[in-house]
Amino acid sequence: MTRQQSNGILLALGLIVLTASPSLPQDITVSELMIYDVRARATPPKAPVAGGYLTIMNTGSKMDRLIGVSAPFAGKAEIHEMKIKDDVVQMRRVDGGVEIPANGSVQLKPGGLHIMFMQLKEQLVHGEHRSIILVFERHGNIEVVISIEDIGKQPKHSSNEDTPKS
Repeated sequence: MTRQQSNGILLALGLIVLTASPSLPQDITVSELMIYDVRARATPPKAPVAGGYLTIMNTGSKMDRLIGVSAPFAGKAEIHEMKIKDDVVQMRRVDGGVEIPANGSVQLKPGGLHIMFMQLKEQLVHGEHRSIILVFERHGNIEVVISIEDIGKQPKHSSNEDTPKS
């Protein structure tokens, strides 16, 4: 085999690996919506649930609403809210979705609004990247890639922290 043939084979194998790998997480902009810091907590084997977090900024002049979520690795995904009432933590599904105000933002984070992935079909392992679909009232379905992070570690924050939030 010549050196040129070897280089060609290596290049082809490299392209196969790149196209077979899941997409990497990135900030997503669709029209007036910017979605960033998309992440989920890693889970122990056979865990039934996992939490998902993200920030949505709406730079438009009209409100939108996050009304649903789906994930191929979960039997069910819902938007949840966590509250403490009388020293008791309460978590429940948010009916009607989450309003993303015009020229404003909403952060889904631990201890507040978040995505609850339920009936997990597989373990979420630190360092993996997975696709999910966010469903918006005005902007429809938007696919985003989440980063899976270690249990117990503080979620990382993107360079967009300096972005003004309403």
